[in-house]
Amino acid sequence: MDTRTPNRLPFHRMPVFPVLLAQLVVLLLAAIVLWQWRGAVAGYSGLCGGLIAWLPNLYFARKAFRYSGARAAQAIVRSFYAGEMGKLILTAVLFALTFAGVKPLDAPAVFGVFLLTQSVNWFAPLLMRTRFSKP
Repeated sequence: MDTRTPNRLPFHRMPVFPVLLAQLVVLLLAAIVLWQWRGAVAGYSGLCGGLIAWLPNLYFARKAFRYSGARAAQAIVRSFYAGEMGKLILTAVLFALTFAGVKPLDAPAVFGVFLLTQSVNWFAPLLMRTRFSKP
């Protein structure tokens, strides 16, 4: 396979899909809990915070897992760097748009659900289906 040819693997078959799905479930549940517990403003603020975490991770997954194989090692490294840079920029832009455009806003709900959604990454090895064997 040419190193410039990306994988044609469907998104739901990528190894990162269970993590993204778990993040989506966590952010939706947290937004619903906030909506019921603290009101509508906290609910949609939490939803915004969760989406600020989830959308850049989705972008990174699409960008970083485009290539596979030993011949595509350089393309894989370049796509990981580009994906991470895009993720950081997208996160900053989404925070700026949220705080500039969403009024009224509950800042603790935004940051709380953002951190909760990001914390799903800590448990990513438990969500991955592939087992890594020792050499």
